[in-house]
Amino acid sequence: MSGAPVAPHPGPAKTSPTTQAETIFEARGVNLRFGGVHALTDVSFGIRRGELFSIIGPNGAGKTSMVNCISGRYRPTDGKVYFKGRDVTGMTPNHRASLGIGRTFQNLALFGHMTVLDNIMVGRHHLLKNNFLTGSLYWLTGARKEELSHRREVEEIIDFLEIQHVRKATAGTLSYGLRKRVELARAMALKPDLILLDEPMAGMNLEEKEDMARYIVDLNEEFGMTVVMIEHDMGVVMDISHRVMVLEFGKKIAEGRPEEVLADPRVRRAYLGEDDEEEAPAASAAVVPPRKEVA
Repeated sequence: MSGAPVAPHPGPAKTSPTTQAETIFEARGVNLRFGGVHALTDVSFGIRRGELFSIIGPNGAGKTSMVNCISGRYRPTDGKVYFKGRDVTGMTPNHRASLGIGRTFQNLALFGHMTVLDNIMVGRHHLLKNNFLTGSLYWLTGARKEELSHRREVEEIIDFLEIQHVRKATAGTLSYGLRKRVELARAMALKPDLILLDEPMAGMNLEEKEDMARYIVDLNEEFGMTVVMIEHDMGVVMDISHRVMVLEFGKKIAEGRPEEVLADPRVRRAYLGEDDEEEAPAASAAVVPPRKEVA
């Protein structure tokens, strides 16, 4: 776990969605088993529309398994998952993407031989209305006009993430930090209502983390996307999250505002490795930068 603080996003303090806000995603009693291995055990929680929600926990706690249950890559052994009030437990990842769920991966999943622009355009695929037949009549069926419209939106994302200088570069030749940005751009290109970010800052230096934190806050506030983020850097989590859920050995042990979660002795023992509760205040101050009060 990295303790390096990330510079807060410039501008007004973030305001958490109210408790009356619409619940965009809900998990009810989710269990996930692989043979005799219990990856998730009776996990229930809800995510409000417009929220920046972080899932944290030690390695092997079940964080990515939970995200895979949200995106459809895994189907829960027991329990249900709901998106916009609709039961999506049995739906495929493709179907969920069409409903408005996008994601990035812990391990980069770009097409290394394709350009940055083409990789991002892949994220627009499910929004295309022209099919194989109408697309073959490029100039007559509106396919050209449709492609130009999608290209304009992709260019806006490229400008937002400040990757104009590599837009025509082959994705596989880029640095790790830039490839992370390209993958975020592709997920944004889906125009998701809910975007899942699996360790978006893993392997980055402090400057790259600061940039990525700013992009995540902006896509939440300016693009209106609800964000679910897995992240090990507690400085980042505490600085930009509205609410946090903590998993340990596949079970939820805490959920709430960042400062409330960090004060939970179960979290300090499980995640920060503290055995003596009397030492907790000093340890907490060491890893979490000062932050503005969240409404």
